[in-house]
This record gives sequence, C-alpha cells and structure tokens, in this order.
Amino acid sequence: MDEKLRILLCEDDENLGMLLREYLQAKGYETELCPDGDAGYKAFISGKFDICVLDVMMPRKDGFTLGKEIRQSNEEIPIIFLTAKTMKEDVQEGFKIGADDYLTKPFNSMELSARVKSQVRRYTTLGYIHAKTGGKTIEIGRLCYDLESRSLFADGEPVHLTATESKIFDLLIRNAGR
Repeated sequence: MDEKLRILLCEDDENLGMLLREYLQAKGYETELCPDGDAGYKAFISGKFDICVLDVMMPRKDGFTLGKEIRQSNEEIPIIFLTAKTMKEDVQEGFKIGADDYLTKPFNSMELSARVKSQVRRYTTLGYIHAKTGGKTIEIGRLCYDLESRSLFADGEPVHLTATESKIFDLLIRNAGR
C-alpha cells in the first residue's frame, strides 16, 4: 500500500492523546485524534480509517459504546481498546464487543505501535483491506479464496474440499481474528 494507514484515535486525556498522535505520526501513520466518543463516531462515519484505537472511559460516549457502533458499520476494521480498567469482566466486555486487542494503561507507546502494526499486518495479510474495498477474493500467501463460489485455489490450481471442509474453511475465513 502506497497510502499511509489511517488511524482513528479517541482519547479524552488531551496530553496523552496528543503524545500518542505525534508518536504514531512519527511512525508513518496518518492519525486523527478525537477527544470523546461522539467526535470519534462522527470522524469514523465521515472518514476512511484502517484501524481504530479507542479509550474506554471517555465523555459523551464511552469507548465500548463507540466500539459497538463501529462494529455495526464495519465488522472487519481492527479495534484496539485503551483503558485503565483491568478487571476481567471489563476485558471480557471489550472482546465481546469485538475488540481485536486490549491495552491497559499505563502502557509504552512502542507497545501500542507494535500492536497497531500487528493488527494491520494480520488484516492486510488476510485480505481484509482488499475485501472491504469490494474484492471478491481473499489471498493468503499462495492460496486464493473466492468468496462468491466458495472455491479455494493454491498456486492457481483448484483445491478440492469436502462439503464439510468447505463450510469450515468459509466460516473461518469470514471470521478470521474473532
């Protein structure tokens, strides 16, 4: 991809938000910072982002609510939650909503950058960026999966799957990362 990856960063702590935005921009990401969940949702629906990094405890709309709304609009976009909440129930709630990763505060900026890179690499490798732009196939290494015909090819040659294998493969490929 020649374009910079776009990150939606929602963080209500002004100092932390600006620090994270500057750090991520220095790493080569185009980063839009929003101070609350309402502003984050407005930015999400009006912009095109490759990943969302959402603080959980924000004014106007918390990160979990924002994450749910984003998931309703886009099932594939990676979401990383940032939070001071460390209770198991909070972490479980984040993953239940559809989080791809969960980072508890305090954290190192390098760790956030590494997790962003990991999520984007995983989704790019699995073809989601291609799929979300209207592609009908997903390429994984030397494999190519046709979403419409549910056909799998290796190096251009068809791979014969049983009906059960085909159903399982289709289910896994459509829900990768979850």
